[in-house]
Amino acid sequence: MTPSFNQGQFLEYTLKSVLDQNYPNLEYFVIDGGSTDNSVEIIKKYSDKITDWVSEKDKGHGNALNKGFRGSTGEIMAWINSDDLYFPGTFRFVAEVFNRFPHVNWIVGLNSFIRNSSVFRVEKIYKNKYDYMLGDFKWIQQESVFWRRSLWEKAGGNINEDYKFMIDGELWCRFFKYDKLYHVNTILAGYRAHDTNRASAFYNECLVEMDKAINTLKEDSDQKVKANLRKLRVLTGVNLVLRYKAKKRSRLFEFSPINAISKIALPNLVKECAYPILTPDRFGNWNESVVPYFLGY
Repeated sequence: MTPSFNQGQFLEYTLKSVLDQNYPNLEYFVIDGGSTDNSVEIIKKYSDKITDWVSEKDKGHGNALNKGFRGSTGEIMAWINSDDLYFPGTFRFVAEVFNRFPHVNWIVGLNSFIRNSSVFRVEKIYKNKYDYMLGDFKWIQQESVFWRRSLWEKAGGNINEDYKFMIDGELWCRFFKYDKLYHVNTILAGYRAHDTNRASAFYNECLVEMDKAINTLKEDSDQKVKANLRKLRVLTGVNLVLRYKAKKRSRLFEFSPINAISKIALPNLVKECAYPILTPDRFGNWNESVVPYFLGY
């Protein structure tokens, strides 16, 4: 699914990154918001390979996505904006993950950033619902996220059109209510950095919307999650005090004593907060493991 509006300078690269996957069971919708540049001509060029497309005025990013997703039937879902790219082999890789691990309902790859179609930065960032509720939500890279339709339907089966900018972050908050996010240490897609990125242009508005979504996540969480969150807040506070004292005494800790204490005193909390990881090796075998939650400095 690709929503687009007046991004003709990037659109063809995005379309080709999807279609050149040559994935046999691809269902692909392109929803254009009535562009006045060359976007429609580009879409028409590939229309025989696109499941369906439309170019008409809509009510915004979320509305465009809902138009496309309403017509979809695929088991694995995702969207990529019209200035970003999938990397070769991504769809087959993702399909293999979901086939091998039926208990996994949504995944994210490494955060990667592109400029002029070349990767210039890759980040390994792990997130879970507790990070979000503690305010550490930057960022689950939207174009690198894939999920099962069953999770989508459980979480409401729609994009929240009340949000103008952080429609992805709001959706992740709903997903977190139902399941953990699995991380794959592989580049799946790239976020294109350019002068007109909405997230940069409307950064403060994005933060306001994320705060709203996270507050809803907190309110809707069960008592066990709320209890865990209270414990994490206490641990975070203690960790900040230790950090301040270490800095004041010009001491450098090579590890956080709070993390060591937590493993012993609160093993269930440590287990609950760990990040699940799926890793393939060069022989085609897969390993499911966890990265421990860390109250870092």
